[in-house]
Amino acid sequence: VSNCSNQNFLTLTSDQSDCYVTLWLPTASSQKMQTKTVQNNRNPIWNETFCYRIDSRVKNMLELKIWDEDRFSKDDELCTVLFDIARLQIGRKVRVKFLLNPQDNMNHFEPHVHNSLSLFIWSSLLQSREVSCLEVNGHAKEPKQQSTSEVIASLTGYLYVMIQYNNMCVHTFFVVMSWQSKTTTFVVICICRPKDMDVRFGFDLCTEEQDFLCKRKKYVAAALKKVLQLEEDLQDHEVPVVAITTTGGGMRSLTAMYGSLLGLQKLNILDSVSYITGLSGTTWTMANLYEDANWSQKYLEEAINKVRKQVTKCKIKGFTLDRLKYYYSELKERTQQGHNTSFIDLWGLMVEYLLHDEKDNHKLSDQRQAMNEGQNPLPIYLAINLKKSYSAQDFREWLEFTPYEVGFWKYGAFIRSEDFGSEFFMGRLMKKLPETRICYLEGLWSGIFSLDVMYFWNLAFDSEDFWYRWTRDRVKDIEEDPVLPMNPYEAETRLLTPSGPLSTAFRNVLTGRPTIAEFPNFLRGFQMHNEYLESKQFSPWKDTVLDTFANKLMETAEDPLSLTDTGFFINTSYPPLLIPQRKVDVILHLNYSGGSQTLPLDLISKYFSEQGIPFPRIDISKEDRKNLKECYVFEDAHDTRVPTVLFFPLVNDTFKKYKAPGVERRPSEMEEGKVDVSSPLSPYTTRELSFSEANFDNLVKMTDYNILNNENLIVQALRTAVERKKQQTK
Repeated sequence: VSNCSNQNFLTLTSDQSDCYVTLWLPTASSQKMQTKTVQNNRNPIWNETFCYRIDSRVKNMLELKIWDEDRFSKDDELCTVLFDIARLQIGRKVRVKFLLNPQDNMNHFEPHVHNSLSLFIWSSLLQSREVSCLEVNGHAKEPKQQSTSEVIASLTGYLYVMIQYNNMCVHTFFVVMSWQSKTTTFVVICICRPKDMDVRFGFDLCTEEQDFLCKRKKYVAAALKKVLQLEEDLQDHEVPVVAITTTGGGMRSLTAMYGSLLGLQKLNILDSVSYITGLSGTTWTMANLYEDANWSQKYLEEAINKVRKQVTKCKIKGFTLDRLKYYYSELKERTQQGHNTSFIDLWGLMVEYLLHDEKDNHKLSDQRQAMNEGQNPLPIYLAINLKKSYSAQDFREWLEFTPYEVGFWKYGAFIRSEDFGSEFFMGRLMKKLPETRICYLEGLWSGIFSLDVMYFWNLAFDSEDFWYRWTRDRVKDIEEDPVLPMNPYEAETRLLTPSGPLSTAFRNVLTGRPTIAEFPNFLRGFQMHNEYLESKQFSPWKDTVLDTFANKLMETAEDPLSLTDTGFFINTSYPPLLIPQRKVDVILHLNYSGGSQTLPLDLISKYFSEQGIPFPRIDISKEDRKNLKECYVFEDAHDTRVPTVLFFPLVNDTFKKYKAPGVERRPSEMEEGKVDVSSPLSPYTTRELSFSEANFDNLVKMTDYNILNNENLIVQALRTAVERKKQQTK
């Protein structure tokens, strides 16, 4: 390194540096290699060699950090260089000089890549090693200081080992158990074949969802024939996929959603819906409804009367001594089962009390009974996965829950819903835990206690300059000498300069969360494929500051899932419906958010535009934004990939004067039309956990009316979707 120096903050003078370099190639070894320290030298030369055995099918990013050793405090990290090993040619020695800036550059880096005999399998964007069951015993040996040929990666509780024969690597195995006597080490290892994986990889819909859609088409076709007054039955390829997306808002969204669904049922349109997505408070509605396997085939008034008792009951009893003892007992039992518990689990038990009088033993997988004949829409619950020290604006990953699976479309990785919360490694179920009761999931889907200061900052200020300037590490692309050839899927060489102590302090304050729901990560043990950046499936969801840093993504995979309410990023549940494989044609957007009714739609529209995801242009005039109507239709007549969106804001427009479509209120009924859903003094604010009976009834009636009053717009959108499907098959 040339001209290497560090600022002494006590004397404000530039001292000679005591530099050393650490090397980390996590796809080859979990061990971080380190050079010796060169004392008092601004131009240190180490002249040391490090060897790695790599596999070219994974994204091998070498991380070189330059440190200044400090005897009396924590060593100072000066900078980090990230280099994509794929840019080197196998079997050829290359000397590369990294140009950090015109005055300061690092040289004498000589990587030499050998062929690897490790067996890897292609699994969507992720890589996993192949294995079967075998017991091995052998004499223990002292570990070599810098060897990576025998020990590939050491992780908590698990170990990769390579079995060698005549100095040749034969297989890489996964150690699941080991014990040691005085002279002998006994090891049980496992070699896993792709078909034995407990994690499903790929970007297709799971078999169960595909079967459901085939069955659901019969209900949808019959409903559309009736609603559209068609003379002939629709063929399977002529049946559009209709979906409902909702927004959060606590008890307000729970209550309002019942009214909207009631209106759709009265119009015979509910049976034409194939998907319902929810977050936060609307997940409470969905979880309640799907306790009944035939809920949409029954008149919803009964379900509404049932939930009315819960919404209007006094919530003080949720904090009685007996109830607190119940909370303690349930959390203790959950801990004994092996689950991690947090305040979010306590919140989940409180949600259980808000919606039920007794213990709710329902689980997510139980809801499969409501889909076994295609009799109800498929529910999709949405959460986001966050990362410590990063705001939701910088890092979040959409995680969807269905009665069949839980998974990331970003990575094409899914597990069975009953296995969520169990421990996985390299695609295998290592420790099966009892399935989580749905009340705990409702707690994480509406995790109001996971807010960080950055969330409130973004609400108050419409500028990200502060965050960029004060809390992000500085990252820039740098050149090599000589310039190396580069393929589209290869990463640029990058220089990371860490933020200073003040910025780090700001970052910790802004991104610190009081509590968050943590679950075992089923991506643990996987590595990114070498060409993941060019994947057509990964690219639409490549939306975080870490997506181009493979090491950071896999580092995140080793951490527990940190899950919370999707509303902390964007208060909407659209993403699962924009998956191309679901081929959604019409989306009914039922908006129940507080504050600006158009904000969630504006934000998700901007997000989809930036990600290149087909979505209609949102055009609402300034005049309309001041006084919103009950329904807006957005479509793109020229692009069949773009779904038609019907937007229903939570507004009291014509309901003030009409108690039913075309039926004006009498003077004595005008008071019932005064439903305040927008002012700061509204009885429906998100903080309200209980409504009066009158307020509950009025909100249900208003959202029911808003659907009924726009029957023509809904029917026309469905008719257009059917015609478009017919034209596509000609």
